[in-house]
Amino acid sequence: MLKVENLTMKFGGVTACNNFSAEIKKDQIVGLIGPNGAGKTTIFNVITGVYKPVEGQIIFTPEDSKQHLLLGLRPDEIAKLGVCRTFQNIRLFKDLSVLENVFIGNHLRLGSNVFSTVLRLPNYGYEEKRMYEKSLYLLEKVGLRDVKDEKATSLPYGMQRRLEIARALATDPKLLLLDEPAAGMNPQETGELTRFIREIKEEFDLTIFLIEHHMDVIMEISEKIYVLDHGILIAQGNPGEIQKNERVIEAYLGVE
Repeated sequence: MLKVENLTMKFGGVTACNNFSAEIKKDQIVGLIGPNGAGKTTIFNVITGVYKPVEGQIIFTPEDSKQHLLLGLRPDEIAKLGVCRTFQNIRLFKDLSVLENVFIGNHLRLGSNVFSTVLRLPNYGYEEKRMYEKSLYLLEKVGLRDVKDEKATSLPYGMQRRLEIARALATDPKLLLLDEPAAGMNPQETGELTRFIREIKEEFDLTIFLIEHHMDVIMEISEKIYVLDHGILIAQGNPGEIQKNERVIEAYLGVE
């Protein structure tokens, strides 16, 4: 579904990502790990059109088997193709309600034009009703329907994470990128999140690419893991192989 080829990203004289390549197959959950500053979020930013790399290519192939080159596309164009993400630092619309945050995510697929929307013609009214029902359905699935009228920032941290994921799901993604979804969570919340990620993968037929520092999360749900250190891919494989890899252990724990 996603193929990253020889990706290199530089900021001035600093190479944040050097010749990174990866492949993600449909229906997989793939992890991306590495110490702080390894270049993980940079790769997500390149995939989603926030940054333009100095070298490399990214090929997205959704279910219709048509290949799309993502480099050069705007973030909204990439999202419309079916690649959506969450962020390391939660980015909700703070002054809007829980329901309104998810409702906005639906607008990516809005078929009505500006004229129909402003005049609130019947076709827009139908779409608005459909988006409202879909938003309620997503909130039900992530366990937030009972707090739909609360302000988004009034929710506990774990619920805000779920809300951000629900907003991403409203765009109808095929590939969902999760940037440290368990950040700031306690062990109980982390366990609930792990189950939640599995559930939404099956419910919404998703392929998932995630960055995570909680090793128990990564090792439990990932089918394949890529490991970065100082912008360089140092290992790839299944969880068992990664846990035994000496270069990975050295990158995380150091050597005498």
